[in-house]
Parts: sequence; C-alpha cells; structure tokens
Amino acid sequence: MSATDTTTELLRIGEVARLVETTPRTIRYYEEIGLLPVPGERESGRHRLYTAADVARLRELLRLRDLLGVSLEELKELAEAESARAALRDEWRHGGEEMRPREILEEAIGHIGRQLELVRRRRAQLESLEEELAARRRQLRERRRRLR
Repeated sequence: MSATDTTTELLRIGEVARLVETTPRTIRYYEEIGLLPVPGERESGRHRLYTAADVARLRELLRLRDLLGVSLEELKELAEAESARAALRDEWRHGGEEMRPREILEEAIGHIGRQLELVRRRRAQLESLEEELAARRRQLRERRRRLR
C-alpha cells in the first residue's frame, strides 16, 4: 500500500513501520506524546491497526523531523498547526466558505505563520552554524598557509 492509497485497508504497526522506515517503538512513542492519534479502542491482545491517513501523517512527521532537525516539542507544534489547518480545510469544504470565510482564512494564515516562524528559526540556526564552520575553515586554511 502506498501513502496515497485511499482504500480502507488497515495495517499493523510493524507494517506501518516498514512502510515509513521507522520502528514500532517510535510509532508508539509518537502516540504517547500526542504526535499521532492512538488507534481506536482495541481488545487486550489485539493488534493496533492504522489507516492510510495515519501512515501519511507519520510519514510527514518523520519528513519534518529529518528535514528540519526539530525537537519533538517543535515537531508537535508543527503537527498541531497542520491538524488545525486540516480541520479548517474540512470546515471550508463543508460550508465554511459561505458561513465564515474571513475567520477561516485568518485562522489558517495564523497557523501557517507559526509554522513559518519555526522553520525560519531553524534556518537562522543553520545559517549561524554554517558561518561558524566557514570561519573555522578560513582560520585553519590561514594557519596552513603560514606553515608553508
């Protein structure tokens, strides 16, 4: 099953872990800290079952974590903003466009703004590290040049 598959096939945690190239332990931990919703009630001894939407959300969380190198708290902040935007999109599609268009758009802009701020903070940190490393390299090259 691909992440874009829209069937209602349910997957076990091990299958999901293989699909997104992580571990069941990571998936359970993400559930514990609220990054992923805990799958519906299950009887004792029964397997956790996940939908294509769960797989897509996990894949996006892992992509953001790896791409941005954010803390779990920052990842949670990004995920919460994305969930809020998804709820607004759903509301928009089900009549919100007519009932409260300005409010929905303002809320969505606010959520994106928070996500952008986090990304910009991370970028500034990376730029600072890049400048430090470039300065160190210049210093070492200068020392090497003086040794000749």
